[in-house]
Amino acid sequence: MSGPLAGRRVIVSAGPTYEDLDPVRFLGNRSSGKMGFAVAAAAAQAGADVQLVAGPVHLPTPDGVTRVDVRSAAQMHAAVFAALPADIYVGAAAVADFTPARVATSKIKKRVGEAGLTLELVRTRDILAELAADPRRPRLMVGFAAETDDVDDNARHKLAAKRVDLIAANRVGVAGSGFEGDDNLLVVHDAAGQHSLGPGPKTAVAADLVALIAHRLDPEPP
Repeated sequence: MSGPLAGRRVIVSAGPTYEDLDPVRFLGNRSSGKMGFAVAAAAAQAGADVQLVAGPVHLPTPDGVTRVDVRSAAQMHAAVFAALPADIYVGAAAVADFTPARVATSKIKKRVGEAGLTLELVRTRDILAELAADPRRPRLMVGFAAETDDVDDNARHKLAAKRVDLIAANRVGVAGSGFEGDDNLLVVHDAAGQHSLGPGPKTAVAADLVALIAHRLDPEPP
């Protein structure tokens, strides 16, 4: 297929991760996967060979995209690294930062006289930071930052800390941006500054993000 990303291999991670507590319950988040799936679709339409690593969502696979379904942060980490090599990585998934230290083999029951329950959580592996430091690092890496406060400051910090090329930041918990809805507004940060994409449908914002990625890979001559 022709297009600005023809011949490029792209890995996109999308959706939430679920961290099991027991056979009944899990820790999760509100990510619907819609933004990541829209990015995967736009990249395929731009001619790329797209590998989509999807958390537990209820979305159809975009045309021309190869999909791997995972549940936990550990499974997503393994699937992303198994998909290498790639020219581009877009980490749009909302990956859990913590997971239970132990998973109960049977349902955790409330007991008479027990006032509460204490869970021990441990850090999950940082997919974005580990991939940025890996010898097989994709040429262009894009991370996402879903924030409730200090969006730009947190995005710039993440850009430097993770050592990636772009951070696409958005404010969650407000109408027209973030989890679950069909619209979004992204502010994409790089070493030179920032670019606003949207507000608009996630499909349109994704197309703009993919166009920005393609331009970063192959900038037009001055």
